[in-house]
Formats: sequence, structure tokens, C-alpha cells
Amino acid sequence: MANPNPVPVFDGHNDVLLRLWRGRGPDAASRFIEGEDKGHIDLPRARKGALAGGLCAVYVPSERVLDSDGNWPTPTREEALEVTTAMAGLLARIEHEAHGGLKICRSTADIRAAMVQGSFASVFHIEGVEAIGADLDLLYLLHAAGLRSLGPVWSRPNIFAFGVPFRFPSTPDIGPGLSAHGKALIRACNELRIMVDLSHINEAGFWDIAKLSTAPLVASHSNVHAICPHSRNLTDRQLDAIRDTGGLVGINLGVAFLNPTGERDASLPLSAFVRHVDYVVERIGVDHVAFGSDFDGTTISNEIRDVADLPKLVEALRAAGYDGEALAKIAHLNWIRVLEQTWGA
Repeated sequence: MANPNPVPVFDGHNDVLLRLWRGRGPDAASRFIEGEDKGHIDLPRARKGALAGGLCAVYVPSERVLDSDGNWPTPTREEALEVTTAMAGLLARIEHEAHGGLKICRSTADIRAAMVQGSFASVFHIEGVEAIGADLDLLYLLHAAGLRSLGPVWSRPNIFAFGVPFRFPSTPDIGPGLSAHGKALIRACNELRIMVDLSHINEAGFWDIAKLSTAPLVASHSNVHAICPHSRNLTDRQLDAIRDTGGLVGINLGVAFLNPTGERDASLPLSAFVRHVDYVVERIGVDHVAFGSDFDGTTISNEIRDVADLPKLVEALRAAGYDGEALAKIAHLNWIRVLEQTWGA
């Protein structure tokens, strides 16, 4: 029997804008608002699954083939600018056409109000800032348009940093750290109170940001390297640094990042997700773990068809011994706390 009072979830990462953009057409916004039989997230399914909101990523896909080393090519600035503005515009259009069904949140007060009103609390996030030039002028324009979170890189290099390639088994220690442009970007994000997401950056870049940033360290959709030795996952030392700054880790539902073998096995049980949560809680505390689903961006377990099945994850955590207070922290309170510390409101 379904829980009549499901725990609301604020999620650290989804790629619904990418899915809608790839579908193109003037109905992209309405497909999210009215719902469709595709992907993981739309507004009706979010309501059914008690997904109260989350970071909605703008991501410019690498459409060209992998290079000889198996790495994704970096899009040009012109390519990135076109796609970034298109997806950001799509998010704004959804807000306009949803008539209160979705709110682009610029503060934690906005998030709390949206959750009370039953509006999807969306945070404008960019994953890989290839559209931004070294002068950073576009960063200020995007911030004025509502940008409140960014990952300097996806898993490819750009002028700011070196994204960690997808490798298994592998440590995240691949490539150099931040460039001079990257250091300027982090300082500007701190000044503007834009959250910096570490999920796709390599280890050298992680530690450069840890030295520079005055905000909590956050990995919005990453898992535990000690369980699954994927290059995208966090080492124990990185987890400790996140704890020491009051930051958090959003646990990714992607089976390749949960599975100790690294396989994209969609039959993986929900206990694999719980195992990563348990590890983070035991190592750095329950205040530093949250959801970072990667819905619409990765292969997830067959036990979770889409966001409507999100309560199954909450109940799996409850069955593993997490009480109401802990569930509320993991489901939404930890994200709101860290965003408030970063944004200042």
C-alpha cells in the first residue's frame, strides 16, 4: 500500500532538459507539463513520486565520435552557446507555461515556498560551462537569468578544468588541475554565490577547488569509490573534505556508478543504492548525503521505472533503519541547508 504521506524529495541532478531539447519542437514545454511516456521525469510523474524539485541541468552533449583515447570531444564555444541558451530558454518557457506548476528558484526561500505551494522547485544548473568565455561576462548574465549552480566541466576538458573521463576501474586522478581561467571562475562563483558542483571534475581539480572555494564542497551526483571504483566516484579522502566543509554528496542512481563491477546492469537491486548511502553516513554523517538521481541522464535499476517510483527508494532506506528525521535530511533538508549556506538565503 502506498504511503499516503510520502517524504518529499529535492534531487541533486536531472537531465530532463536534455531529453526535451533532443525531442525539439514547439511542444517541448507541454510534454513536460502534461506528461509523456518517455524518459524518467515530467511534472505529473514528479507529483506522483513526491519529487518536489531539484537541480535541472543544462548539458551540451558531445555529438561527435570519441577520440583515439576513448575521450569525449569538447564542443566549441559556438556550439555550447547555442545549446545552453536553448535549454535555459526551455526551462524559462516551462515556468511560464506551467502557470505555477514549476518555479525557477533563486533562493532557498523560493524552494521552501514552491514546496509548500506544490510547485516543482527547479534550480537552473549548468553541467560543463563551455558556453562561458575566459572573460566570464556570460556568467554574470546567466546569474541574472537565474543560474545558481554549475559544474565547471562535464567529463571532458575545457578552458577552466579537466573533466574526469569515464573509466573503470580507475581512480579520479586523471589529468591536471584548474587553469588560471578556472581559478577565476571559482572566485567569481563564490562572489556571486553560485554553487560549484564537483561531480565531473578530476581529482586535481577537486583539490584545487577545495583550496580556493569559500563555500561547502558539493558533488551533486557521485557515489563511493571504495564500493564501486569508477573514475566518477569519490575517494574516502574526498568524502572527508566534503564533510569538513559542511558539504554533501548526492547519490547517483546510475547502475554503472553503484555496481561494484562497474557493469550497466539494470537488474541491480535497490540495496546497491542503500549500500552507498550507508557508507557515506558511516564515514561522514547523515548530514552530508542526499539524492542525486541523474534521472534522464543514465541507466537506472529496473526496480525504479521513473520518478514515480521514487518512494520505493525512500522506503528502502526506511527498511534499512533510517528514521523519519534521517529520511527528511537525506530527502530534502540537507540540500536546502547546503544551498542556503552557499547562496546566503
